[in-house]
Amino acid sequence: MGVRHTVTASPVGDLTLVADGTALVGLYFEGHKREPRLAGLGPRSDEGFGEATRQLGEYFAGERREFDLELAPRGSGFERKVWDLLTKIPYGEKRTYGELAAELGDPGAAQAVGNANGWNPISIVVPCHRVVGASGGLTGYAGGVDRKRFLLSLEEPPAEDDGRLF
Repeated sequence: MGVRHTVTASPVGDLTLVADGTALVGLYFEGHKREPRLAGLGPRSDEGFGEATRQLGEYFAGERREFDLELAPRGSGFERKVWDLLTKIPYGEKRTYGELAAELGDPGAAQAVGNANGWNPISIVVPCHRVVGASGGLTGYAGGVDRKRFLLSLEEPPAEDDGRLF
């Protein structure tokens, strides 16, 4: 199977999933701010997307914290290093662009990390929504800041019940 795509509904709107062979190469929102770097999305086909759509459904239902899918994001070597770091940010946690740059060994590369983050072709699964500005504020997101806020709130731990009534 070559490049093909499907569309699946989600709480953040329809998502377009793109695969090449057995690997997921793209996951895009409606109105995604950066156009896919693919030559095309290929024909629409639901074949081969069952596992990805199942895992996304579990994630949105609060039943999945990590994805276990074959991924093949297309980008430069630096971008792929950044995207790999994104997959290591634990569910419910955030990192800043500067922290990721420091992890890469170049604390001055926060802007380059931000640019690579913005080109992440596999949104949600490669959790670029977990990256925030130096002040902790929500910065741009290819799916829009409202979607980023939704995804981060989905991952927030439930409030502790201290047993008090008031």
